Amino acid sequence: MSIYSKILVVADINHDEQPALARAMQLAAKSKSTSRITFFLSIYDFSYDMTSMLSVDERDAMRRGVIHQREQWMRKVAESYVDESVMFDVKVVWHNRPYEAIIGEVFAGEHDILIKGTRKHDVLESVIFTPTDWHLLRKCPTPVLLVKNAEWPADANIVASVHVGSEVETHLQLNDIMVEQLLCLTSRLGATPYLVNAYPVTPANITIELPEFDPTTYTDAVRGHHLTSMKALRQKHGIDEAQTMVEQGLPEDVIPEAATKLNAAMVILGTTGRTGLSAVFIGNTAEHVIDKINCDVLALKPPGYISPLDPKTAS
Repeated sequence: MSIYSKILVVADINHDEQPALARAMQLAAKSKSTSRITFFLSIYDFSYDMTSMLSVDERDAMRRGVIHQREQWMRKVAESYVDESVMFDVKVVWHNRPYEAIIGEVFAGEHDILIKGTRKHDVLESVIFTPTDWHLLRKCPTPVLLVKNAEWPADANIVASVHVGSEVETHLQLNDIMVEQLLCLTSRLGATPYLVNAYPVTPANITIELPEFDPTTYTDAVRGHHLTSMKALRQKHGIDEAQTMVEQGLPEDVIPEAATKLNAAMVILGTTGRTGLSAVFIGNTAEHVIDKINCDVLALKPPGYISPLDPKTAS
């Protein structure tokens, strides 16, 4: 079975245009099996639960009426995107935390990928990620694709940000997962794959503390290690050398610059899924990168990742 056969798309309640649904149909169009797309929306209005003059049954009836209205609207806006090549369904739930409702549906429906639209700020000309987006990036067990535009460039490039210098098994496994998904996406979307890797700058304090230290030799050795590792990764997956970049610097600087240089329509990143205080004070490298990228972003979790919202582990 081809990946991304069961696709969950989050509806944008504020607009008739649905770029996430458009991208889902593009992915489904070249699937090796019939794809199922679930168009999903989580809604909540506090006033419906606080109307003390109404009985519980009356409040339930009002909520059902609102849900029905939203379902009708979703089916209407989906008409211009969806055709008979996919199995299509609409689902609306009443929930006061959208990200919990979305991830709950990911588990319940056993979806392969979650696709959600992001919005572009007209003044800053950059993508603005909502709190729900960040929760999904950190806690969703499946790949999360954040879509900026419905339009997909004719000669698109897709960039995967790999971490080839690491010897940690989890990172190496995630690299393979990222490249495999990169090749699948480029095949489906008619795009060209690129691998990009950032290697660290030589710490300035080392030359002060160790006068005999040669920073040039050290830098050359680090770059050589990353180039060798990149060569092994690209050859393993049949990617040409011309489609790889190894640059010195921080990932949050190198990756956005590479995405701009390559005119990337999508960037694939690996995320650790860090939550809690560690996410607040330390932050994920991927999240710093995401905030600077003005194109579609696909975030992948490492193998063995367990979502804090997994019903199997919930206490």
